[in-house]
Amino acid sequence: MSFRLTKLAIAGMASLALTATAFATESTAATKSKTKTTAVTYKNLSYKDFTLNFSAMKVLKPLAKKGSGKVAVILPDTTSSTRYTEFDQPYLQKAFADAGLPSSDVIVQNGDGSDSTFLTDAQADIANGAKVLAIDPEDSTTGIAVEKAADAAGVKVIDYDRLTLGGTRNYYVSFNNVYVGTLLGKGLVSCVKAWKVSSPKVIVMRGAPTDNNATLFFNGYNAVLSPLFSGGKWSDLANPAGTWTPTTAETEFQQAFTANPTANALLSPNDENAAPIITYLQQQGVKPYTFPVTGQDATLTGLQNIISGYQCGTVYKPIFLEAQAAAALSMYLRAGINPPKSLINGTTQDTVTNTVVPSILETPEWVTPTTMESTIVKDNFVPASQICTSTYAADCTKYKIH
Repeated sequence: MSFRLTKLAIAGMASLALTATAFATESTAATKSKTKTTAVTYKNLSYKDFTLNFSAMKVLKPLAKKGSGKVAVILPDTTSSTRYTEFDQPYLQKAFADAGLPSSDVIVQNGDGSDSTFLTDAQADIANGAKVLAIDPEDSTTGIAVEKAADAAGVKVIDYDRLTLGGTRNYYVSFNNVYVGTLLGKGLVSCVKAWKVSSPKVIVMRGAPTDNNATLFFNGYNAVLSPLFSGGKWSDLANPAGTWTPTTAETEFQQAFTANPTANALLSPNDENAAPIITYLQQQGVKPYTFPVTGQDATLTGLQNIISGYQCGTVYKPIFLEAQAAAALSMYLRAGINPPKSLINGTTQDTVTNTVVPSILETPEWVTPTTMESTIVKDNFVPASQICTSTYAADCTKYKIH
């Protein structure tokens, strides 16, 4: 009897195993069927489809034939960050070219830090047949003037990189700028810990007060640092007025540092502002890995300051993502076609007009010496050959940057 029961038990287990195997096979097949990816077309293009090889832009070629007129992009300057000439302009031109837009229909300009030049360029572009403008003025007053001129001519507008407060743009393309600030704040916290800075005494700087991005950055890092200040763990020594002009930033810092010589950490909103300040600190005898300084934009100077121990990190914004997003939106608007919902991944509040602006917001990341190779170098944002000059060769070896 026991033997018979054992045989029945074994048979039952075998049957269950076969059933389970069959179920697993069907489940796997069903899962594969459900996860089968749909080919990307301009009708279902997503903000997630943009990559370093720009392959997603090719699906927009049908839109090039559907639309007419020019697309013009006006960048702000060449001084607040080197990114505009080194990355934005060539990435934008590549994105449009890969999307099938003839070079004769693409205009990429730079306002060179002049509001009047920026406005004049926009007016000339409109007169020259632009159907879409993507603009990044240094201040909202200039942006509003451009957008009024565009509205009067029936030209669609994309706010590129920074929002024109009080404007009438159709879309906004940028990075999540509050999160940029959050990364700056958390980056400083991590560096203070890693560099073993006791009793952090911080000078907190910001970008130009007229720039909405500077406000968003500040909101992000202020939310991180305020509890540390109010709780007495950190000291908030000084808060200069703010600027995107590096020489002015240096002057503001020197004044704050002279008044507060015990300062031992700096929240700087970008690499360009940080660079002359770091030179000044070196002249004051500050040693590596003792005075944490933050930054943004992953400039060459910033990256070299990071691996040599004078800047603790930078917020890296993969601009090839932002450029493709702006080019893609421009292609839809030029063709008179609403972009797919999968492309628009967020909204942004215009606090002046109290309107919600449909947006594409890409994600930045915090880069330190140990992650530089897997981010900046891998993306060819700044090649190792430029970072690892003779002065920094030992630092590159230390952090395996090659």
